[in-house]
Amino acid sequence: MEYDWWTAEFGDVHAGAAGVLVGGKEPGPVYIDIGSGPNILSTTHWTAYGGQGGHPRAEAIRATCACGWRGTAHYPVDWTAIGDQPLHQADIDLTGPLTDWTAHLSAVRDAAVPLPTPLTALLAEITEQLNTTAVNDPLAALRAAGFLERIATRATQEAAAAVRDDGIHAETLATALATTRTKALVLLLTAQDR
Repeated sequence: MEYDWWTAEFGDVHAGAAGVLVGGKEPGPVYIDIGSGPNILSTTHWTAYGGQGGHPRAEAIRATCACGWRGTAHYPVDWTAIGDQPLHQADIDLTGPLTDWTAHLSAVRDAAVPLPTPLTALLAEITEQLNTTAVNDPLAALRAAGFLERIATRATQEAAAAVRDDGIHAETLATALATTRTKALVLLLTAQDR
């Protein structure tokens, strides 16, 4: 799946997209022949399902998330209004799927461990400062990002060791961190002893 929506809070774990339905199911990828050669491109982006070139034709769109969640609401694609134009040129309203994905993120956020208010404010301030510095002084921004990365790596190792020592299981950790079980398990397995 190719994702259209992303947040800094959840990153790639909860990236979202408009997914298509054909015959009530998600179709496989669309293969795009770009000429001779061994490489054939494929895509799952919703705009590729317009029926051109023998590709499947989207019947409905729904919200999807990289975590595997799928929205229950289906938004029909009105081909009488679209006509023969490709989907990427059509005026498709993605407000419904985007709203559904945003509601999914709210549920994920509610299940995750809350961040202390002062830390949330500090993270917002750091984000703003880094973005401004990236524009005004990119080298300084890179140095600051490296500094933050080292701090985050060390804090991650120490916190993961504490969580492991407390006997918290990967499933519980995944929910608390709004991540996948696999990523939570990797955190537990690579935690350094304190």
